Amino acid sequence: MEQSLIIIPTYDERENIAELIAEIFSILPQVHLLFVDDSSPDGTAKLIGAFMEKYPEQIHLEIREKKEGLGKAYVHGFRWAIARDYAYVFEMDADLSHPAAALPLMLTGLQKGAGVVIGSRYLEGVNVVNWPLLRIALSMIASIYVRVILGLPVKDTTAGFVGYSRAALQSLNLEKLVFVGYAFQIEMKYKLWKNGFSLQEFPIIFTNRKKGKSKMDKTIIWEAMYGVFYLRLKSIFKRL
Repeated sequence: MEQSLIIIPTYDERENIAELIAEIFSILPQVHLLFVDDSSPDGTAKLIGAFMEKYPEQIHLEIREKKEGLGKAYVHGFRWAIARDYAYVFEMDADLSHPAAALPLMLTGLQKGAGVVIGSRYLEGVNVVNWPLLRIALSMIASIYVRVILGLPVKDTTAGFVGYSRAALQSLNLEKLVFVGYAFQIEMKYKLWKNGFSLQEFPIIFTNRKKGKSKMDKTIIWEAMYGVFYLRLKSIFKRL
């Protein structure tokens, strides 16, 4: 059977780990998890280590020396996954905002030939719980902005709940991925679309975190704004 891996970056997510693992394994009991922890000061890695003793074949941990952003953590995880021949690789947040219940349908999409599957907040209206209206508006405007500038045929362009086929990941030069925040999510989707892979969206209900602190800041928003133009210019000059 082709094995699937979920990459979960962590930084100070100790409060969510136990519930997250239980939720995922209740839906996909055989899936493997890779936590990429940026040396969380709250002991996140130590707690994950305790779960590794219970699930030694399924739970894995990579600890990085410092916090460098979501994109860097995922690239670390992609390399790890490719080296171990995983057929399907998912990105998933540690804060319980992404519903594990959507994983089986998304996995089926990959198994049926999609290169990229996306858990979309905006495929069927606005399915976001407990976000401030301003943040919902910013997120929706960002997705429209990306579609207009890049032509990317995706409703939720900044979505972070994403699955990839092994072939899709191997088509990328991971060393040339530029961005680390929301722009990283856009960059991944855009480059894979330009590489000819199909992108399939699935509706999800996104729930704002209840525990811990958001890692969102203004630099991430600005990165996404200029990153879209950067990607467009690179595309025009055939340098993606």
